[in-house]
Amino acid sequence: MPKAAASFASLLPHLRHRPITPPPFLHRVLSSSSSPLLTTHHLRRRRRRTLLSPAPSLSTSAAAATVEAPETTGYPVYGRLLPCPPQDDPPRIEHFVVREDEFGAVYYALVAPQPPPYAAPEHVRIFREVTEPSVLRRRASIKGKTVREAQKTFRVADPNQLLEAGTYLRVHVHPKRFPRCYEIDWKSRVIAVTDNYVVLDKPAATSVGGATDNIEESCVVFTSRALGLETPLMTTHQIDNCSEGCVVLSKTKEFCSVFHGIIREKQVKKIYLALTTAPVSTGIITHYMRPINRAPRLVSEDHIKGWYLCQMEILDCKKVPWPSSLIRKVHRVDNCGWPQQEAAYECKINLLTGKTHQIRAQLAAIGTPIVGDSAYMTAAMAAMANPSINPFGRGRLNYDSEDEKAAAVEAWISCHGKEPKSVIGLKASEISWDYEGEHHSYKAGVPWWRQDAVESDLI
Repeated sequence: MPKAAASFASLLPHLRHRPITPPPFLHRVLSSSSSPLLTTHHLRRRRRRTLLSPAPSLSTSAAAATVEAPETTGYPVYGRLLPCPPQDDPPRIEHFVVREDEFGAVYYALVAPQPPPYAAPEHVRIFREVTEPSVLRRRASIKGKTVREAQKTFRVADPNQLLEAGTYLRVHVHPKRFPRCYEIDWKSRVIAVTDNYVVLDKPAATSVGGATDNIEESCVVFTSRALGLETPLMTTHQIDNCSEGCVVLSKTKEFCSVFHGIIREKQVKKIYLALTTAPVSTGIITHYMRPINRAPRLVSEDHIKGWYLCQMEILDCKKVPWPSSLIRKVHRVDNCGWPQQEAAYECKINLLTGKTHQIRAQLAAIGTPIVGDSAYMTAAMAAMANPSINPFGRGRLNYDSEDEKAAAVEAWISCHGKEPKSVIGLKASEISWDYEGEHHSYKAGVPWWRQDAVESDLI
């Protein structure tokens, strides 16, 4: 077995799992460039365990490595995700610093990043030891690079890749899982297949291209298999995991580039259906989104320098029945503490700008959150109870200092909930674009809230 595979296997006894022997195809798992073990994922601080420590001995073989076998399993067996527990544990990462040359890795940086404020003294000591200027000057791999450049992380696709001493290594032990992938009849979700692309009616609670620590359980992988494609499909754009509807998956790198260009030129039209808790007036809704790439996405009705313009047009809004308890149970809809109503409201939306979480954040900001949206509905409820709690809302307070405003922003962020694990009332209903004189237009199936319980249970 190559050193890299054995080296990675030697880490496993240190990950504190109850032992079982891993399968003989572990080496194949590590060799695959698409393995989720070779990617990265950012965690909530309270769920993160940092182990910045010397890398263990290279002597342990893959056959002797051990991983946990839980008493009960919540996911179907899927060997390419090993080693990781099949139940829904919190995501977990292990951090190491290589102490010997010729060490194979999973995800690495030439120089270890700054430890977080909550790191243990031992972790800080090791960081300082391996990033001393005198130590860094002796490392040939970082000559000509700034420290920031050397701290950039890379995924290792080849288990035989050798890393020099001092390299930072990150191992993803518990990747984020998408069990919904195993419940879907993927062929039935395909809207169109052409020479260049596939249009999919993406199911909710799935990822288009996979999470950063799990690219196996994704729409592109499962759709490629369902269609028997030899070359995996590629993502051209994203929609939220908790939403459903039209996504375009490319068959070739060339079309991927073409479609990205069409998006940049704002030539792709997307129509969404949103199920809201209250009626929304027709017309264009404008907000400005904070330019920070993490959830929750904060928006303001007032223009703030440097914030992104967000616009959507409400084309129609009609009263519909509130989803029945059976439908909500089938789709695992989170009530978020919002009481059941007699009616909900289905809004038809023309998305004019395409920012992450835009529709969800904008609708919550005007007091009409999307049904099931645990991330933004809780904040909307907090603002309804106390309008001044939103530092970017109409009822905001005047702050005496920047520190006071920063504290108010943090308090507002804490009013938001966790990202939904299941479905919310948002459907990418239609997508269309023009290319080389031809018009391409596709429409997804009916949204989950209009399906009867028997039908939706079979999809």
